[in-house]
Amino acid sequence: MRKHLVALGVAAIFLAGCSAPSPQPAETTPAPAATSASATPTPTTPTPGSAATNAASGTTTPTPPPPPSSGDSFEFAAVGDINPSGNTSTSSASGKNAASIIAGLNDGSLDNFLVLGDFQFDRGTCSALGAYNQLWGAAKAKTYWAAGPTHDIEPGVNDDLDRYMDGQCVSTTKSATSTTLGRFQDALEWYSFDKGNWRIVSIPTAAWRYSPARAKAMTAEIDADMKAAKAAGKYLAVISHDPYFTSNTSAHTSLTQMKPWIDVFWANRVKIILSGAQHNYERTCPVNNAGQCVADGMQQFQASTGGIGLRTFTSNPAYSERKFTDTWGHLRMSLKADGSYTWEFRPVSGGMQTDSGSRSQG
Repeated sequence: MRKHLVALGVAAIFLAGCSAPSPQPAETTPAPAATSASATPTPTTPTPGSAATNAASGTTTPTPPPPPSSGDSFEFAAVGDINPSGNTSTSSASGKNAASIIAGLNDGSLDNFLVLGDFQFDRGTCSALGAYNQLWGAAKAKTYWAAGPTHDIEPGVNDDLDRYMDGQCVSTTKSATSTTLGRFQDALEWYSFDKGNWRIVSIPTAAWRYSPARAKAMTAEIDADMKAAKAAGKYLAVISHDPYFTSNTSAHTSLTQMKPWIDVFWANRVKIILSGAQHNYERTCPVNNAGQCVADGMQQFQASTGGIGLRTFTSNPAYSERKFTDTWGHLRMSLKADGSYTWEFRPVSGGMQTDSGSRSQG
């Protein structure tokens, strides 16, 4: 593949609308001319406090800590499965979600937007992503993202999403992922970034379909990154496309192949997992790696209500606490410095159902 699997640790851009701090002189590792996507790098424990960590190079670059948060929280919106083929209508569910999130980014109530995969249907090629860009382009500079299989990335068929998010096609605007990491981010690689007292890890669930050997190799790298973040006193959250803890639909069940990652998340006491894929909304109780409700577990939020047609659930696992299949909208969350957080589902169309709540630091 044409991608560079390399990263430079750079300071995270912390609050929406703020300028990034000037980086201090630091030794960097130049990108190789080309790297095979299947190559497995030697995992390296990142420098505690680094704002961004590469998934596939063997190095990290120490950087100054980010500026202190004015509100001691990270405010964001998240959703996946967003734009129907060719859709540019502002009155569509996708258009309404875009307008609400962009308004929040502009008025400062949101710091960033997290895309949980499946940006543009049916295939996220540069030409197709022009429709997504018409509705969502104003959010791109503040967008962190995870990719899903097929619609976002399928090697040899559809491989443009990461180029779009790096400003290489459709628009020259770079995503928050690219500007925070200071580099191109491959859709089939993981990365992480810091927001306040939280480390956010983006995992490429599509790798389990297209490059399972590489997906397995990522396990130790992700574990090392999470351990370093924990040692630095940070709380952990994960963004992805395919869910593990989920009710079934006619199209998808749990992505059981990613169990090695789930075990790592549990061992490091990840608090939040955000995902898409199912074309509906679901929230679980905090669970352990066996799917049992426990006080110190990881809570999965599945928000795939960005604008694509919705699906009904066909099962009802015991860990499922709230779900609905008739409402488009997006999730808003506030991650606090003490490890507590709040959530609110904002409906924009359909049944107008909602969900909200909070979880203490314990």
